Amino acid sequence: MENETRTLKQRAAHELRRFLLMFVYLWVLFGLFGIHEEVVLKQRGISFSALGFALVNALVLAKVMVVVEGLNLARWLHHRALIYPIVFEAIVFAVLFLLVHVAEHVIMGMIGGESFSASVPLIGGGGFFGLFCVTLIMFFALIPFFAFNNLDRVMGTGRLSTLLFNDSRD
Repeated sequence: MENETRTLKQRAAHELRRFLLMFVYLWVLFGLFGIHEEVVLKQRGISFSALGFALVNALVLAKVMVVVEGLNLARWLHHRALIYPIVFEAIVFAVLFLLVHVAEHVIMGMIGGESFSASVPLIGGGGFFGLFCVTLIMFFALIPFFAFNNLDRVMGTGRLSTLLFNDSRD
């Protein structure tokens, strides 16, 4: 019983670490996007800060990320060169994040009494080009995260972290 509890505690601790890592990565990412948006709007004389949204979006999307990553959608690519699962996961999550963002706005808008079409956010200024640009930016922003994850998987869990963050290289 104690061994099972320890295993459950270890798994819970591992999942919490994964969630926190994803949350911090996304919070920094969305925070930088928010700062960029604030700078651009300030140049046009508009005062706006989206940094609070970065925190909430990072929490929501990190949870989505933990759940979807648990599905291991890229396992069919694990025998191929590392670039394939990295690119695949970055594409899947970039699209998924945009879908969750749209769903979140639509649900909140409809709760607030808005129509479906009025609730759909204008992503990247609206239109296909804006949506494509934001998806492309998110795709490239997610590549380092999935590169780290896949390198860690191939090298053995924890080895990459040890190489990056420990002073001794014995």
